[in-house]
Amino acid sequence: MSTERCADEVRKEGTGVPQGEPCPECHDRASYRALLLISCVVCFGCYSGAYMRIPVLPLFARALGADTVLIGLITSSFMFCAGLLCLPLGILSDRLGRKRLILSGLLVMAAASVLIGFCRAPWQIMVFHGLSGAGIAAFAPTMMSFVTDISPRTHLGRSYGWYTMALYGGMSLGPALGGFAAQFLSFQWVFTISGAAAFAMFWVVLFRLPRRNRLHAHPQAQRPGRIIMRELLGNRPLLACWLVTLMSCFGLGVFVTFVSLHASDNGVGVGEIGLIFGTQAMVNALCRIPFGHLSDRVSDRSRLVLAGLLGYSLSIAGIGYSTSLPSFLASAFAMGISMGVAFTAVGALIAEVVPHDSRGLAMGGYNTCIYIGMMLSGLIMGFVNREAGFSVGFLITAIVNAAGAFAFSLIFRNVRAERSVLEGN
Repeated sequence: MSTERCADEVRKEGTGVPQGEPCPECHDRASYRALLLISCVVCFGCYSGAYMRIPVLPLFARALGADTVLIGLITSSFMFCAGLLCLPLGILSDRLGRKRLILSGLLVMAAASVLIGFCRAPWQIMVFHGLSGAGIAAFAPTMMSFVTDISPRTHLGRSYGWYTMALYGGMSLGPALGGFAAQFLSFQWVFTISGAAAFAMFWVVLFRLPRRNRLHAHPQAQRPGRIIMRELLGNRPLLACWLVTLMSCFGLGVFVTFVSLHASDNGVGVGEIGLIFGTQAMVNALCRIPFGHLSDRVSDRSRLVLAGLLGYSLSIAGIGYSTSLPSFLASAFAMGISMGVAFTAVGALIAEVVPHDSRGLAMGGYNTCIYIGMMLSGLIMGFVNREAGFSVGFLITAIVNAAGAFAFSLIFRNVRAERSVLEGN
C-alpha cells in the first residue's frame, strides 16, 4: 500500500471512522486473502488440538483419584484463568504487537498440554490446565484482533465468518479426535498430540505471519493506556457488545453443561446426545460464512444481532421443553443457525466501534465475557436446575438472553438517535 494517502482516507477525516483503517480501494486484496487463510489454518489447528483434551481430561483426572467436585474445579481452572487474563493480555497485544502474543500463547498451550500427560496427582492437572487457559488468553483475543487488522472495513463480516467457522470447526473435530486417540493409544498420547498441534501452529505463525502490522505503523498506537481505557469504558456500543456476549455465553454454558443430563433424563442415549452436540456445533460453524457475507451487506449490523439473539433465546427455551431426540435436534439446529447470525455480527461490530489501536483490549474484553459467562452458568444454574428442574432452568436462561438482546438493541437505538440529532445540527 502506498504511503501517499488516497482520496478515501482523506474523506474519512471528521467522519468518526477510526484513523489508520485501510480503505477497500487501496487494500492489498491478495495479501488479505492469504493472511486470512493462514489465520484460519492456525485457529483450526490450535482449537482442534486444545479441544482434544475435553473428553479425556475428566477421565484422566478420575483415574488419578479425583472426585466429581475436584473434576469440576479442574475444568473451571481453565475458564477462570482464560477469563481473568484475556483483557490484560489483549491490552498487551496493542502495545507489543500481535505476533509476539500469538506465539507466546501457542508455546504456553503446547507446553501445558504435554505436561498434563505427565501429571501424577489431580492438583497438578489443575495447575497445568489453568496454565493452558493462560495460553488461550494470549492467543484468542490477539488472533481475533489480527484478523481485524488485516481486513478492509467492507469485509469484516466475512472475515469473522471464515475465522469463526475455523474456530468452531476445530472445537467440533477436536473432541472426536481426542476420543479416538484415547481409545486406540493412551491418555498421555492425547495430551502429547494436543501439544504437538499447538507447537506446529507456532511455526506456521513464526514464518508466515508478518512481524508488524499496520497498527504499529501509526503514532496513535502509542497513546497512554489510561486514555484508551477511559475512552473504551465510555464507548456504549462496545459495552453493549460485551454485555450481550456475557449473557449469550451464559446460555451457551447452560447448554454445554446441562443438555446431556436433561436429554438423558428424557431417555436419549449417550450416542444420540453426541449427535445433539454435533448438530449444534456443525450448523453453527457452517452458517458463519453466509451470515458473515450478509452482515457486510446490511446497513446496521446491530439489527442482525438482535434477530439472531431472539432466535437463540427461543431455541434455548425449546431445548428446555424437548422430550425426544427429534425435538432436541430441531432446537440444537435452530441454536446453531441463530448463533451463526448473532455472534458473527457481534465480532464485526466490535471491530467497527473501537479505534484501531484499541482492538486488542476490545477483543480481550469480548473473550473475557465468553469465559466468565460460561463459568457463571455452571455455578448459578446448577442450583436452579436442581431446585426447579431443567425445563424451568432453560426457560430462565432464555429470558435472560432475550433481556440482554433487547438491552443491546436499546443502547444502539439511542446511539443512532443521538448521532442523527448531532448530524441534523
